[in-house]
Amino acid sequence: MPHLSRRDFVAGSAFTALSYSRTIGANERLRIGVIGCGGQATDHMRNLVKMRESDNCDVINVCDVFDKRADKAAELTGGKVVKDYRRILDNPDVDYVLIATPEHWHAQMTLEAAAAGKHIYCEKPMTHTVEQSRKVIAKIKQSGVKMQVGVQGMSDDSYETAHKYVQDGALGKVVLAQIDYSRNYKDDFWAYPIDADARPGENLDWKAWLGPAPKRAWDPERCFRWRRYWDYSGGIATDLFIHRVTRIIKALDLKCPSYAVGAGGKYEFTESVAEIPDTFNILLDYPEGLSVQLISTMANGTPVDHLLRGHKATLQFTRTGFTITPQRGMGGDPKDQVVYEKHGGEQLDLHHRNLQNAIRKNEPLKCDVMLGYYGVVACAMGVESFRKRKYMKWDAGRERIVAA
Repeated sequence: MPHLSRRDFVAGSAFTALSYSRTIGANERLRIGVIGCGGQATDHMRNLVKMRESDNCDVINVCDVFDKRADKAAELTGGKVVKDYRRILDNPDVDYVLIATPEHWHAQMTLEAAAAGKHIYCEKPMTHTVEQSRKVIAKIKQSGVKMQVGVQGMSDDSYETAHKYVQDGALGKVVLAQIDYSRNYKDDFWAYPIDADARPGENLDWKAWLGPAPKRAWDPERCFRWRRYWDYSGGIATDLFIHRVTRIIKALDLKCPSYAVGAGGKYEFTESVAEIPDTFNILLDYPEGLSVQLISTMANGTPVDHLLRGHKATLQFTRTGFTITPQRGMGGDPKDQVVYEKHGGEQLDLHHRNLQNAIRKNEPLKCDVMLGYYGVVACAMGVESFRKRKYMKWDAGRERIVAA
């Protein structure tokens, strides 16, 4: 990958790659370029390799700032290593790109890929900031390419089906939704292994890794544990809550919250160098007249029930789908429970297959840019509230987060 200055980053409109998007036949092979070859990308690539024959797709290019990762990706997929990700975008043989980099790179790579006429699978969150999301939406609409946001839980049909029950009034007025994503780490949280083989300036391009982020001297802690730093991530909100809040947004057909508050801190891992909290909670008030509660800690893994609380009934999401249980005294019998068994699941292959069907057959995307945007807004409002220790509100006219 290249050494990119801040000027290079801002100059997205000046990107010079060939704007080319070929028409894909229903039975034609889709050719994929992978940008970012870390742990999550490796899971993607394993799935794509398994899909090679059944789904007629192939990874032909791979790119990472760390040569070791790029070489392993090439060995796994048979794709050719490309040092500069922009050369993948130049390649007319590439039909879509998988962007699986740290969050701070998502927006720029997405904008450039769309400008080059490439369809896009971008890992969650769609962008690092709300402002970047607005630019991405405009560019995707202007370019006409298909973009799937990597909240793969949307390939589980529980949430779109739940929305039908909500629309039909099965729950009555929904007043509160609650959902969690907790884990329990022993010594420190998200302290992923640091590869001792990484040698900046020799086999790892640190300047390219930083890209649009503030300049810093080489720091292996930041490089391999980037989720723990605000420059590159929103922590629990953008790594975990984005999966959960998108489910609720889909089930209740929500858009942007009116108000948000974020609370938490480093309560257990007090000596950790991580900037982000180990315990974090967000409360969102939506203009539809309901609250969404997001709960998480990295110091206790006991789950919380995932519920839509309605005046007439409660919908509980389960591993196999969901149940709807009438509330006592509201005209229904709790024994008259609705049980829904889901189709699909939180699977990378299903999410890629949906994008491929969107490219080939114009199938609706499970997590398009608008759904991606609403998730970014919800998480960003919680992070802003926590970092500023202020109650935040959404300025719908200017589409931005402001202090309440």
